[in-house]
Amino acid sequence: MRFLHTSDWHLGRSFHRVGMLGAQAEFIGHLVSTVREREVDAVVVSGDVYDRAVPPLSAVELFDDALHRLADLGVPTVMISGNHDSARRLGVGAGLMGRAGIHLRTEPSACGTPVLLPDAHGDVAFYGLPYLEPALVRDEFGVERAGHETVLAAAMDRVRADLAARPAGTRSVVLAHAFVTGGEPSDSERDIAVGGVASVPAAVFDGVDYVALGHLHGCQTLTDRVRYSGSPLPYSFSEAGHRKSMWLVDLAADGSVTAERVDCPVPRPLARIRGALEELLADPALAPHEEAWVEATLTDPVRPADPMARLAERFPHTLALVFDPDRPPDDPDVSYARRLAGRDDQQIAEDFVAHVRGAGPDARERTVLRDAFDAVRADEAVREVAR
Repeated sequence: MRFLHTSDWHLGRSFHRVGMLGAQAEFIGHLVSTVREREVDAVVVSGDVYDRAVPPLSAVELFDDALHRLADLGVPTVMISGNHDSARRLGVGAGLMGRAGIHLRTEPSACGTPVLLPDAHGDVAFYGLPYLEPALVRDEFGVERAGHETVLAAAMDRVRADLAARPAGTRSVVLAHAFVTGGEPSDSERDIAVGGVASVPAAVFDGVDYVALGHLHGCQTLTDRVRYSGSPLPYSFSEAGHRKSMWLVDLAADGSVTAERVDCPVPRPLARIRGALEELLADPALAPHEEAWVEATLTDPVRPADPMARLAERFPHTLALVFDPDRPPDDPDVSYARRLAGRDDQQIAEDFVAHVRGAGPDARERTVLRDAFDAVRADEAVREVAR
């Protein structure tokens, strides 16, 4: 069986205030063409179809168009909800859509119920594991401690139990939306850490033939059987080095896997440039970036006049401007943002305690802080589901 693995469409998202709907529509056209031209048997979409729980109408219309075009090809599609999606909204009409070959898997309770797609060698069982917010699904899976690894392990126990009851030789594909250890994140993914831990080991998924992951925006291979497709478009300048693509996966009769990267259309290249303003305006080596979307970091010791307007004369698609003067780290004028760069909420809170009290929090206080951050994030997830 040949299937196309994609994820993280984020329909409705912009890139530094630049609307991406046209580029997203171009990607959908490319996806449909790939399915047709490469004789794809199934499409899997591993979450974050939309960028937010209540997407704009234009994004919903594009999603509707994508489903119609895939259904018209007669190629089954299996799709799960991600942490940006409202699972309940995305799952509306799932039963009816399933009759057209569009299989939406948004309910945690259905993790062990696969979509069965046959080929010449028997059935392939596609198990959809939507994004599992630990605080919201702990009762469903009967786990005492709400964490990503525990709930995913419980969901995979259901997958393996169902697979064991099927005929010998049944091949299996799992769709999951998670941060798996060894994956390389970017700046555009929403933090999903619980208890200070965001990632789960790849071994959680042992026992299946292929794991189609979503959440991280870079296309990457964790093992031959565990892969991220990444997002088809860039959503932050941290993705400037990404090659945006999908995985074209061939699943053989014995369950062995071969995978090929299929490149996605590039609306405009990304470039991150750094230096003093006058240097950036004069450096001939930067000529290839003149038509790119640009993030410019200025290192001038004193902020120059009209920097954005001057940069735009040479780089008309400059979207982001960062000031990072060349100063020693202990300089009192180093910006607050620079001092906080790369630090998560927990670390910032602990540093604040140390600043006002003269000593950092002890183990019990760190636990209190961590529980507070987890509770706020879980409350936000509950309210988002209820909207």
